[in-house]
Parts: sequence; structure tokens; C-alpha cells
Amino acid sequence: MADMKVKIAGVEFENPLIAASGTFGFGREYAEFYPLSTLGGISCKGLTLKERAGNPPPRIAETPGGMLNAVGLQNPGVDYFIEHELPWLREQGTRIIANIAGNTPEEYCEMAEKLSDTDVDMIELNISCPNVKQGGVQFGTSCAGVEGITSAVRGYCKKPLMVKLSPNVSDIGEIAAAAESGGADAISMINTLTGMRIDINTRRPIIHNNTGGLSGPALLPVAVRMVWQAAGRVKIPIVGMGGISKWQDAVELLLAGASALQIGTVFFSDPYAPVKILEGLQSYLDRNGIGSVTELTGQIRPY
Repeated sequence: MADMKVKIAGVEFENPLIAASGTFGFGREYAEFYPLSTLGGISCKGLTLKERAGNPPPRIAETPGGMLNAVGLQNPGVDYFIEHELPWLREQGTRIIANIAGNTPEEYCEMAEKLSDTDVDMIELNISCPNVKQGGVQFGTSCAGVEGITSAVRGYCKKPLMVKLSPNVSDIGEIAAAAESGGADAISMINTLTGMRIDINTRRPIIHNNTGGLSGPALLPVAVRMVWQAAGRVKIPIVGMGGISKWQDAVELLLAGASALQIGTVFFSDPYAPVKILEGLQSYLDRNGIGSVTELTGQIRPY
């Protein structure tokens, strides 16, 4: 059987499938379905410096081929995570990635410093957040913003640092290069696209926040294109995500240039999706005589 192990920024994962942040909570509910060691890793619910209640409902809406969400980073805060969730997670036999979000560079840096003194395996920097010091513009939508926040957090982060990129930009290759220049050890991509739905009877937006993040199968072609573009610009590993719902999708993103994968929205319709994706990926590798899943990364054939 093919070797499913992958290494990202010096961290070895038993397989390339990681639960994406925001879709898996802290894993307790899914542990009722299968051992969490089934997954290569878990990117935990996005953490902020203090507890957040999130946005008022309605904050989730179905769309053709996916869903919109504007949950608003509801979470118990980084200190609660370290004290109450992390000890349990460390017993689950999988890699733990702490996803952090903030509205100022100082918030990001303080969280990175706190988490660096714990036994999380990696820190994932969610830069799809409004920078209140820069008029609310997202950290992740300009090269200067990406490089600046990455460099600032790098100064406080002793763990491998992965930067999660927003697709709501004009040139994803430049954004990826800015993260690398700022000191990222890896990048994860793509986060959600901004979308909107309107209730034609009430004539109001379906989501209270008006807009939300689009995820699900509809995102896959965009994710494949962006991973491929980023892979042509950076030397650091890419963790690909966006629309993966079956093993064939996973293979596409690996061929485009991803070294590992995150899956998210599919959990809501099929909690057993990672089991099925891993089985399909393993069979594909064995059928094609491929000895290691790492041999797929970036092996797209040009015309």
C-alpha cells in the first residue's frame, strides 16, 4: 500500500487530510463517529484573544453547490482553548493546528505567543479579518497587509506558522509570495469567497450580516486554479482546500500543487467523508502504482 504520510513545515502527518477550521469545532462531536486519529490533523475552530458570541442569526444559508456562513468567529477564547480543549485534543492521536484570528496585529501576536508555549503542532493565521487600525480592510487583501501581519506574528511565533489565504484578491500568486516573504512556513488556501443570498419574499438578505463566506463543491475549480497559481510562485508547502467532497477532488488539488488538504463543508452532509476520501485516495495510488501520496504534488501535465 502507498505511504500516506506527508510533512508540512517539519511536522509529519499520518495522512494528508486535515479537518478545516470552523467546520469541526474542537472535534468532540465527530469523535463519536470514528477515532480522530483517522485524520492527519485538525485545524481547530478559529480562536480570538477573548471569547466571542459571533454574529446574530440567521448566519448560515444553503446555496446551489454549497453554503454561505457568517458565523462571526464564535469561540470561547484562546485561554479557554489552552486550558480546557487542548489537553483532550492531545490525547486523540492526531496533529493539532490552532487557527487564530484578530482585528489588530497586537491581538495576533499575543495569541501566537500564548500558543507557542503549548504543545499545539502548528499555528494557522487567519488573515481574512478586518484590520481595525487600517479602516477595516482585511489583512489578507493586499501584499503589504499579508507580509506585514505575517512578519509581525513570525516575531512571536515559535511554532511552524501557516498563513490561510483569502481568495478575494486580484492576484493570488502575489499574495502567496507576500506570505512567504513575511516568514510563513506554509500557506493554506483557499478561504471562502464572499457571497450573498436574498429572500425574494421578504426582500431581505437571508443572512443577517448581509454577506457571508461561500464554501462547498462550487468552490473547487477556483481552489484548483489558485493552488496551481500559488504553487508556481512559492517554495513553501501549500495545504489546499475549497470544495473537496470526494477523493477525486483531493487528487485534483494535490496535482495542482498541494502537499496536504483541508476538508470542511462536506462534514455537514457526511461526517464520514474523510474515511471515504482516504479510502478512495489510497485505492487511486495503489491502482496507479504510486508509492507515496507525496508523489502527486504538483504533477499536473501541461498541454
